[in-house]
Amino acid sequence: MMPYHWSWIGACSIGTSHLRAGVGCDDAGACVETHGPRGSVLIAVVSDGAGSAAHGSIGARIVVQNFCRRASAHFARPDGRTISDELVREWLDDIRDRIGDRAERVGASRRDFAATLVGCVVDSDGATIVHVGDGACVLRLAGVGVWEVPSWPTQGEYAATTFFVTDDPEPRITVRRVSGRIEEVALLTDGVERLALDFASSTAFAPFFESMFRALRKSSPGRQRRLSADLRAFLDGSAVTERTDDDKTLILARLAEGP
Repeated sequence: MMPYHWSWIGACSIGTSHLRAGVGCDDAGACVETHGPRGSVLIAVVSDGAGSAAHGSIGARIVVQNFCRRASAHFARPDGRTISDELVREWLDDIRDRIGDRAERVGASRRDFAATLVGCVVDSDGATIVHVGDGACVLRLAGVGVWEVPSWPTQGEYAATTFFVTDDPEPRITVRRVSGRIEEVALLTDGVERLALDFASSTAFAPFFESMFRALRKSSPGRQRRLSADLRAFLDGSAVTERTDDDKTLILARLAEGP
């Protein structure tokens, strides 16, 4: 098997409703490539801070930073391979503790930092998706033309509600595993859902992802800054903002083989 690496792009875009209200973007996202015992590992994560939470944007950043930190540390170990459900809960407990520490320092409650989580860790054997709340992870296996949605957005008991990492007594966590060689993967927050997902059939909207990945399929390894800027311009554009006024975060990554 040839060595492999990843190329990726990502962007966060503030929603027009937030612009009108004079508030910032509550989304956060990150994508990193690291090395594990079996080769290259892609770690990607997005989070949407609850608009009703006073410090939701900070909560989203804590979620993103610490998911990447814990996943990277796991694969830095010689035995860092399988991601068990128990390990995922340890990661979430650590994230919740860090949010609790921040809340205590500013005299707030943990729910004031409410945020979702869509995290994906990909190695040579497949992907592990960790999901709390709305947003989605969409992926395609090598040699397969079908886009899969391993973990669908989760809605709460009432319309326009969802679940958060800060929920008590514990968050509602979904862990999904996909076996096989993952060639392309996308993570998105709920502001992109109506563009990327077909809710009538509970499937990915394939034309959206084929269009989004077209330029990335021609790119070199690593983070593509120019294409990321192009993605941000697309998310800021009228074709998107006429369909959603929410914050939007989208990360796209593609596997490449080479020396």
